[in-house]
Amino acid sequence: MSAYEENESKLMRKVKENPFVPAGLAGFFAIVGYKLMKMKSRGDTKMSVHLIHMRVAAQGFVVGAMTVGVVYSMYRDYFSKPKGEADAIQK
Repeated sequence: MSAYEENESKLMRKVKENPFVPAGLAGFFAIVGYKLMKMKSRGDTKMSVHLIHMRVAAQGFVVGAMTVGVVYSMYRDYFSKPKGEADAIQK
C-alpha cells in the first residue's frame, strides 16, 4: 500500500468515526461564504459588526456540530450496546 493510499484510508476511517467534523467544517465555510456574498447589502451596518456576526454564526455552527457529535458518540458508546456487552464491561 502506498503512502497516498494509506493516508486516504486513514482520512476515510477518521471521517467514519467522527462524521460531524466534516459537517462542521462544511457548515463553517458555507456560512462564511454566504455572509461574504451578503456583505454588499449590509446597509448601514459597519464592516466590523458584520464580520463579528459572521464569525459568531460560523463558530456557533461548529460548536453545535461538535456538541451533536459528542452526544452521538456518547449514545453509541453507552446506550446502544447490546446487554451482553454492557454486562461484560461492568464485570
